[in-house]
Parts: sequence; C-alpha cells; structure tokens
Amino acid sequence: MAPQQYRKPPQAPPRFTATPSSLIEDTKRLIARSRSVQDSVVKDATSDNASFKNTVLAMAQDDNKMAIESHIIGFYQAVSTDQALRDASTEAEKLLDDFGIESSMREDVYKVVDAAFKKGEKLDPESRRLLEKDHKSYIRNGLGVPASPKRDRFKEIKKRLSEISIVFQKNLNEEDGGLWFTPKELEGVPEDVVSGLEKGEGEDQGRVKLSFKYPDLFPTLKYAKSAEVRKKVFISNENKCNQNTLLFREAVILRDEAARILGYPNYAAFRIEDKMAKTPKTVDDFLGDLRSRLAPGGLEEIEKLKELKEKDLADRGEEKAYDGHYYLWDHRYYDTLLLEQQYSLDQQKIAEYFPLQTTIRGMLHIFEELFGLVFVEITGEGRDKIAETGKGSDIVWHADVQVFSVWDDEGEGNEFVGYLYLDLFPRPGKYGHAANFNLQPGYIDENGKRRYPATALVCNFSKPTPKKPSLLKHDEVVTLFHELGHGIHDLVSRTTYSRFHGTSTVRDFVEAPSQMLENWCWTASQLRSLSRHYSYLSPEYQSAYELSSSDASKPSEHMPDDLIDNIVKTRHVNDALFNLRQLHFGIFDMTVHEAKNHADVEKLEISETYNRLRKEISKLDGPEALGESYSWGNGQSTFGHLIGGYDAGYYGYLSSQVYSADMFHSVFKSNPMNGTEGRRYRHTVLERGGSQDEMQTLEDFLGRKPSTEAFYKELGLN
Repeated sequence: MAPQQYRKPPQAPPRFTATPSSLIEDTKRLIARSRSVQDSVVKDATSDNASFKNTVLAMAQDDNKMAIESHIIGFYQAVSTDQALRDASTEAEKLLDDFGIESSMREDVYKVVDAAFKKGEKLDPESRRLLEKDHKSYIRNGLGVPASPKRDRFKEIKKRLSEISIVFQKNLNEEDGGLWFTPKELEGVPEDVVSGLEKGEGEDQGRVKLSFKYPDLFPTLKYAKSAEVRKKVFISNENKCNQNTLLFREAVILRDEAARILGYPNYAAFRIEDKMAKTPKTVDDFLGDLRSRLAPGGLEEIEKLKELKEKDLADRGEEKAYDGHYYLWDHRYYDTLLLEQQYSLDQQKIAEYFPLQTTIRGMLHIFEELFGLVFVEITGEGRDKIAETGKGSDIVWHADVQVFSVWDDEGEGNEFVGYLYLDLFPRPGKYGHAANFNLQPGYIDENGKRRYPATALVCNFSKPTPKKPSLLKHDEVVTLFHELGHGIHDLVSRTTYSRFHGTSTVRDFVEAPSQMLENWCWTASQLRSLSRHYSYLSPEYQSAYELSSSDASKPSEHMPDDLIDNIVKTRHVNDALFNLRQLHFGIFDMTVHEAKNHADVEKLEISETYNRLRKEISKLDGPEALGESYSWGNGQSTFGHLIGGYDAGYYGYLSSQVYSADMFHSVFKSNPMNGTEGRRYRHTVLERGGSQDEMQTLEDFLGRKPSTEAFYKELGLN
C-alpha cells in the first residue's frame, strides 16, 4: 500500500466515459465557448487599449481549459475498441481543426493582438514568448496576405490539409490486413509468435494469418528463414495502406502552394523558419555531411552481411539462391543472425530477462532515483476512491490500461505531479506504433492554482500467455524507455501556459530528452537492475520454462554479466546502416518539401522518389534490383510522421541526437545515476517545456553552446 501522503491526489484523474454523441456535443460546446471568448476580446479591446491581458491572455486561458477536454476527445480514435466512438472522435477532431483554422485567420482578432504586440509591454519571459509566438502564428496563417482570393485559397488549403491528416492516420489505425502462411513457411519465427496468430478456416485451413502489427511483423522479418516469405511480408507491408498514396501526394502539393502564397520559396523554408535549424540550408548541410561520413561505413557493413548471407545459404544447401545482392528484406534477418553468431546475442534469451511489467517497474525506479519522483499504481478499489464518479472503470479506456499517480519524493517536497497511463498491447483499431499522448496538459489557472497533467504511453508489445509473460527484446526495452522519457517530460513540466507544456517544444528538439535517456538502456549497471528472468515471477512460469527449456541448469535471476557485455558491445554494430535508414527518411522529407518551383512538385513521382532515395542512401537493394521499376511500393503512405507533424522536420530525429549525445556525455556518462545532476536536468531542461528558446535551455544545462563532437564520436565518425 502507498504511504499515506501519496494516497489521495488533489486532482481527480480524467474520465473516459464518452459516447459518440457526447463527443460531438462536447466539441461543439468547447468551440462555442472559445468563439465567445474571441468575440469578447474583439469587443473589449481596441487598437488603443489592447494589451497582453485583454487579448492573448484571455485566449490562452481559454486554450488551457479547452486542452483539458480536447486532447481526450481526439485520443479516442487512437485507442477505443468501439468503431462508432473512433469515428466520432475523428469527426470531432475535424470540427476542432476547422475551428482552429477559422480562429487562426480572424483578422479582427489579429488586429488587436498586433496592437498589443506593438505596445511593447514589460512582461514576464513566458508571457512575452506567448505574445510573440501568437503574433507570428497569425502571420504564418495568412493574415500577412491582404484580404483577397489568395487568402481565401490559403484557408481552403489549411482545411483540406487537416482533413488529409485525419483520414491518413485513421487509415493507418484501422488497417487490419495480413498474409496467410503455413507454419512451415514461417520456419524460424519464434513459436510463441506463430502460436498466437489467427488460425485459418475454410480455404485457409491449416494456415495462420500474419498481420502487419509490430509483434507479428518484426519477428517474421528477423527470424523467418525463407527469403521469399520475408520478401512477400516486406513488400506487402510497404503497400498496406495504398489508399494513403494519393492523400500524401495531395498534401505535399497543397503544402507547397500554401507556402508560396505566404511568400516562402518552398514549404521547407516555411516550416523550418521557427525551428532551431532556422533554414533548409542548415538542415541540408547537416544531412549531407552526415551522409558523406556514414556512406563508407554502410558499404563496409553490407559487405560483411553479404558474406554472412552467402555462408548461411551454403550451410542450408541453397548456394544457388545467392545472387550477390543484399535486399531490404534481408536486413533484419542477417543483422539478427550476425549479432547471434558473432556476438553471442540471442534475442530470445535476452527477452527472457525482460518481462514487461518487471522492466516497467525497473524503469520507473530509475526515474524515481534520477528525478526525485514516486510512482504509485492505482488498482482495484483505489481506482473507485479517486474516480469522480466513484467507479474505477471510468478512469480508463480499456481494461488492460494501467494508471499511476506520480508524486515528488520527500526531497522534492511530496507534491502531486500528475497521472501516467500505460496501454501496452495491440488490439483492432488501435494506434499501431509506440507513442506518448498528452491527455491533459499542466498550467497555472487564472486563480494562480496549479493544474496537473495526465499522459499516456500507447504501445504494441506481445500479450502475455499462460506460459509466458509479455517479454521484451532489447530494442523494445529501448523503445519503451524512449516513450516513457516523453511521458516524464510531459509530467514534470511546469509552465504557466498549456501552449508550452512538456513536449510542446520545437520539433528539432523534442526528441532530444528521450534520446538522451535511451543511454540508460546501454549501461551495464542499469541493464542488470532492469532484468529479471521470467521463471522467477511465479511457480507457473517456472514450470512452463522448465518444460520448454532444453537447458537443465536453472537460469540466474538477473541477467548474467556476459550477456550484458554482449548487449553493450553491439550498440554500434551496423550503426551506419541504421543511421543511413534515418537519413533516407530525413532526406526524402526534405526532397518532397523543397522543390524549386510549384510545377516541379506537381510532376514529382513521389513513390519512385521514396524508393530511389532509399536505394541511393541506404545502399540496400529493393525489387528494382530484380528488374522492377522504382514504383514497386508506397512506403511513404505508411509513414504517419510526415503527415502528423514531422513534415519538413523528420531531420529532427537526427539533429536531436546531436543534443542528446552532448548532454549525456558531458553530464551523465561518468555516473548515469547521479541524482544531483538528474534533478538539475529535470528542473533546467524538462520543466521548461517550450516556455523559452530551446537553445537557451540547452546552454543553461550545458553551460555552453551545444557541440556535435559527442555525436560524431559516438558514431565513430569524429
């Protein structure tokens, strides 16, 4: 039981009791209230008396209240099992987006905000930043363009882009395709994966359905011995949402048109202007430099993997199958085989030491020690006690969801921090990747009272069975730690306005805090503390392990040193190829958003560009090496990032690594569990959210301007 001081949070958790009709009604109510606030601002403020308080502050306080409900309204489409509720959530998000566009283009509101901006009032730094950002936002939303058909066209484009984004993501969430295989065709794929697949009936009798969800897809690409099966799975996955192909194309063309209406040379220039990089040239130079540094290493890695492929096929009596190529569908398989054979890295054995729930508890313990936090899981009657309705099921959206109340420890003052939700297993209609969602932001309300945040991790790990708990491969441990890092950023942020809360930073910084925390997954002492062999969790698991294992000796409770050493040693194995893959995404993103003129965008062959750049940058062969055209797949149509906020910004994953490597190597490398530095990091970086210039945040923490030295050293490229 939790200590007394952590039992009763001062704020009830959010409720998840919406119906399809209530979602639409609530959305319309929020919009009506917001519109009324904007109307009041215009009525009360004039060019003469306009001030921060009677313009931007009034609307920011309304934004705070709206976010408490609107984030959850849009969240249902990612997690609800009810199709009608998901559809209503999608419809509600469209209403909210349309209203957001209408609000951002109100000339009457812009005039009084402009007047307040020009007054030059003395404000606290966060309020000054809010005024500057809001003022700039109106201009970037077309109000710098004189009222004209051009401005009307800009508004049309904004609305259509919103529709595209919503439909594109819905198609990805609702995707439920797959391929039917016999168990023999899936030779090599772990038995616990194959046994969990849907069994065929009728004409599919004797076969199982392999979905494109991560728990099915990745083990198949890593372990299926049949190259034909891997090829079929890989190409089908690249084409799983082809209805998104035309949507992606339309989005790219409309973005370019909108940017040119505003006077920008292309969409990338428009998007990057207010990020840390500031200009497309800075981004292109960074990506180009990294590409030239990584390319030789990538070619060397491919040569080693080709040798392994040739030997593997020979050992299996399939010498004639080797054609001198190394294909896209080969890579996960031979990368895994290389780690197993040359580094004794058995991912199945490693996974036995990372039962999901034990690993989560270990991660939370690391955050407790580093940042001065306490995580208290709320279960059973505890949920009834803190739910406003007195009904514990009302505070979760699915029975699988875990809820934690999060507190400052005694050294940090025992104050309440917020709520953390974990939704960890796949199900139909659910968001298909791993992500952190803000459910309710934190802020200071108009009475000076703190409003506490709620945040959710939505993942897709394999479900437990009677014989085994959910077990994580090491790369899944890294993913979980990364997303939990976003969750912690969301929880400990303390900003005045919800606009700047938590991960609401510029996109080329937002990944840095989580990427920095990934280093703990490559530190021997932390791997040991996170690990516990699943056979120690219960007598039932112990019996099941003994029956399934050919090893007569009892495994050690925590991961043995030699296995940990092998994991740590492999951190940068095939690292050039991994980063060249990220470069492919980043350079493709810049290519489609950085055309010389609009005619070039309209005639751009996007699928061909995606696949050709992948071949040129990653050096891995696709079906084009077998004589097919570069239009064999539409990978960009499965790439939610470029529709959902990382457009002309995917480079941020790589540029954020520069900042994360600098922070870790400068401050934490010598002692990752230094609580003094952890708390300083919490208060200097995470608490600030987007409330000040992100470069200033970095300089405050590092005591200097950031450097690329640690990043290139980490990659062996300095």
